[in-house]
Amino acid sequence: MPKTDLVNKATSGDISSLVDSEQSLTRECENCHQPLVGPYCGQCGQAAESSLKYFWLVILHLLDDIFSFDSRASRTLWPLLMRPAFLTREYFAGKRVHYVPPLRLYLFISIVFFLTLKFFADSDNNKIINVNDNKSLITQVEKHIKVLEDEELLLIKDTPTEAIPASDELSILKSDINRFNNYLVDLKGDINQGSNKKVMKITRELIALELEKSADEESLSIEEQEKIDQLLNKLAQVKSGKEVDNDNSDNNIDIDDKKSSISLGFLSDEDNKKFRTFTEQLVKKAEKAFDSDTGPLVQQVISKLPQLMFILLPLFAVLLKLMFIFSKRLYMEHLTVALHSHSFIFLNVLLIEVLDLLVSYAEKPFPMLAGIIKFFMVALIIWLPIYLFLMQKRVYNQGYFFTLVKFSVIGIIYFFMMLATGLIAFVWGLTAI
Repeated sequence: MPKTDLVNKATSGDISSLVDSEQSLTRECENCHQPLVGPYCGQCGQAAESSLKYFWLVILHLLDDIFSFDSRASRTLWPLLMRPAFLTREYFAGKRVHYVPPLRLYLFISIVFFLTLKFFADSDNNKIINVNDNKSLITQVEKHIKVLEDEELLLIKDTPTEAIPASDELSILKSDINRFNNYLVDLKGDINQGSNKKVMKITRELIALELEKSADEESLSIEEQEKIDQLLNKLAQVKSGKEVDNDNSDNNIDIDDKKSSISLGFLSDEDNKKFRTFTEQLVKKAEKAFDSDTGPLVQQVISKLPQLMFILLPLFAVLLKLMFIFSKRLYMEHLTVALHSHSFIFLNVLLIEVLDLLVSYAEKPFPMLAGIIKFFMVALIIWLPIYLFLMQKRVYNQGYFFTLVKFSVIGIIYFFMMLATGLIAFVWGLTAI
């Protein structure tokens, strides 16, 4: 067979195989059966990719859509933290494909921030001595008495028999054991009998002071010792039946009279009655929360903050719009500034919380490392207002003086906005427990 025929045959075979493979790769729309070119049907617009997939693939795609865990994250987080206004100006300039979009960035960082905030709140709540929960406090006092008794036994063992009666250290330990045993008796009393409620309140304050210093392994300062002496004196007076002056001058007013006097002039009598009933219920819930474990209330308040912050964002953008009304920026541009600002704040505070946790672990075994970590914590705290100031300066292109004035005014107004948000979260949290 001639060489040209062999080449023609091979070429024709390759072409036919390519045609067959192309025909096999040609897809049809499952809805209108038209040939598909690209990810969507040109006839009806339906997506070519089927939504019927393995469950884990659906979850991965969902996470990717929400958080965009790709190389853009690494290109976004560093400038967000260290380059004020860089991301915002890039977004305004149309350079958006390399960075996580502002809303998606805010959602991701805020979710991580509030989840970790709950963790840190739980951790701090476990470290703080809870002087309101009688059961847990009784347990802590009993443990402390056991520790003191063990120390006493060890000291007796190490002290010569003839020197035991003159040992000042043993006398102090015996005094501490007796005092905490008396505290234990007061805590186990019936709160509804006589003046036991006042006795328990004073006892809790005493225990809080003493146990806190025992946990820190520090001696009491002069001021703390004076406060303990005052509380002990007050406790003795209450137990003897004497009236003790309270801190609040209006404590002799009946609480019911206080509640009944609450009214709002712009509401009708019926609405005022509903308002008083609502406030009375809130007061009772607050008293119950603060007289027991405050952990559930703290968790409820934290759980309400993400929704409230999401409402606060557009309001903050309105504030920016009013303060920079002559900047000719669109509202959505101000909202982008708000999203990037809050994303930075959450990321900065999150890093501070993480560093603070590392300090608590490294302080005793590695004091030098703890000092370095504290330095970075202080640097992040100082960097927070500087970053926000530079961000406003670079986005709105105004002089340092006018930017400082507007930055101060915005800061004061935003502080009160945050106070209102915190109050709403507190009331909302009370209604949920």
